[in-house]
Amino acid sequence: MIVDFRLPLLGDNIHSADVIKLHVKAGDKVEVDQVVVEIETDKATVEVPSEIAGIVKEVFVKEGSKANVGEPIISIEVGAQQQETVEQKPVVNETPKVNTAAEEVKTETKIAEASKQAKTSASYNFLIPTLGENISSAQITKVLLKAGDKVSVDQVVLEIETDKATVEVPSEVDGVVKEVKVKDGDKVAIGSVAFVIDAIDNGKLTVENEKQKSTPQSATEQLSIVNSQLSITKEHTHMPQLVNLPKNISKVVVPAAPSVRLFAREIGVDINNVRGSGKNGRISINDVKAYSKAINQQIQQSGVVGGGAVVGVARETLPDFTKWGEIDRQPMSNVRRKTAEHLSYAWATVPHVTQFDKADITELENLRKMFGKKVEAAGGKLTVTGILLKVIASAMKVFPQFNSSVDMEKNEIIFKKFLNIGIAVDTEKGLLVPVIKDVDKKNITQLSIDLAEISKKARDKKLSIDDMQGGCFTISNLGGIGGTYFTPIVNTPEVAIMGVSKSAYEPVYIDGKFEPRLMMPLSLSYDHRIIDGADAIRFLRWVINALENPFLLSLEG
Repeated sequence: MIVDFRLPLLGDNIHSADVIKLHVKAGDKVEVDQVVVEIETDKATVEVPSEIAGIVKEVFVKEGSKANVGEPIISIEVGAQQQETVEQKPVVNETPKVNTAAEEVKTETKIAEASKQAKTSASYNFLIPTLGENISSAQITKVLLKAGDKVSVDQVVLEIETDKATVEVPSEVDGVVKEVKVKDGDKVAIGSVAFVIDAIDNGKLTVENEKQKSTPQSATEQLSIVNSQLSITKEHTHMPQLVNLPKNISKVVVPAAPSVRLFAREIGVDINNVRGSGKNGRISINDVKAYSKAINQQIQQSGVVGGGAVVGVARETLPDFTKWGEIDRQPMSNVRRKTAEHLSYAWATVPHVTQFDKADITELENLRKMFGKKVEAAGGKLTVTGILLKVIASAMKVFPQFNSSVDMEKNEIIFKKFLNIGIAVDTEKGLLVPVIKDVDKKNITQLSIDLAEISKKARDKKLSIDDMQGGCFTISNLGGIGGTYFTPIVNTPEVAIMGVSKSAYEPVYIDGKFEPRLMMPLSLSYDHRIIDGADAIRFLRWVINALENPFLLSLEG
C-alpha cells in the first residue's frame, strides 16, 4: 500500500509553510517518528515526523519551495506487516497535551492519518469527531452499540456531552462492530477511537466515494445560499441539523466527517454555513468546495461589501419600529452610503489596533499664536492640523511602513515614494476626506493655505474626484468639538490614521512641582498586518516629540 504523507494542520490561519530542509529522498527507509521535513511558518520552525514506517517512493516538494496544508510531501510504500500495524495502532484515549509547535503538528497529523487509514482499510477506526472550536474532549453519556451489532451509515452510535451541547454522533460507514473502546461516563479526547468496525464495503469509503454517493450542489446553487445569508430574512432552514439539542442550547453540530471538517478549516470555511447535499444534509468535500467557490464568485460580482454588509455575514433584520411609535424613513445620501460601505469593508478586513498618548503643546500653542497672523496674511490659517500635516509627513519618512499598503492577493507590501495626507472634514453631506498632495515638499504656511482651500471646497460641495484620491495617511481632528480619545477606523488602502481630540490644561509634574500644561490627546489606529505595536508607539512618540520640540523636524524630519 502506498500512503501520501501530507503537510498537516499547523495552527489557526496558517495555510502554507516554507520547506527548509528535506531529510529523506526516494528509496530511503523511514521509521515512525523519524523527522522527514523541516518547515517554517510565520510563527515557528517545525520538524515534522512520520507517523508510519516504510520506503519513500516519491518526494513531491523541494527545499525552498512553499507547501500548502494538506498537500502531499512524500509518498511511502508500506509493507503488509506494517499496514496491519498501522490499522491496529490505537489512538491514546486522553486529552492531548500540546506544549510546542512540533507537538501540535504531531497531534494533528495523528488524527488526520488515523481518519485516512480508517477509510482505506477493512478495519475501520471510528473516531470521536471534531465538535467545535476549542473543544478538545467530551464525556460519553451513552454508548448505543456493542460488539457484534450491525451499524449503518448515519445511525446514531454515541451520545456525548461537551461544555456547550449534548450531541448524537452518527456512523460514517456500514458494517459490524468489532470492538467497543469506550463506555458510558468516559471522558475522551477528540480524535480518539470509539469503535473498531468491520466495514461491509471493505473499507473503501474514501473521499472520492463520498463525492459519488452524493450529488453536490453547483457553485450557482451554493451562491444562492450565500446571497440568502446577505438578504434580510428570518429563514435559516438551509442549516442542516445533526442533533436534537436541549431547548436552552443553541449550538448545532452539522453532519460532516472529520476529514471534511479538517478540509473546511484548512481553506478557511465555516462548515456551519455549508449546505450538505448528502443524506440527512450530510456535508461532503465537494459541498465545501462549492460553497467556497460561491463566496469567491459573490466577491467578484458585487465586491466584498454591499449595502454595508460583509460577504458571509448576515445582516440583522430590523424590527417593526412603528409598533412603538411614529417614525420617519429617509433615504441615505450617496456620501453616507459610500461612507458606510467603505468603513464596513475597512473594519471587516483590517485588524485594527489603536494606540493612545498625549502631547504637551503648551509651547507649540505659544508659537502658533505668535506666527498665526503671518500665515493669515499669506491666505491660510495656522492650526494644529496644519502643523500635524508637516509633522506626520516627516514621521512617515522615518517610519516608511506607515506609507504603505498591503496587497494580500499577491502577498506583497507596496511602499509609496510620495506623501499625500487626507483630512477628514465634517460637512452637511457627511464625512468627506479630501487629500492634500506632496505634503513633504511644502512648508507649514503652504500646507495651511492648502488646508483652508480644500476644506472650503469640501463644505461648498466643489471637490473633484482627484481631490479625494491618492491618500497615504489620514488625520481626523475632533478637537474643535470636544472629547478625549476615540478609535478612528483606518481609511483603506492606507494603513494608519491619527485621531486628534480636544486639548485641555492638566497638572504635569516637572522638576519637583506640578505645572499647568496644555495636553492634546492623540489616537493612532493602524493595520496590524504591516505595523507592529512597538513600531506604532515609536511613531506616535516621534510625532509627540516633534510637537513638543519643533526643532526635531529640521533635525530628523
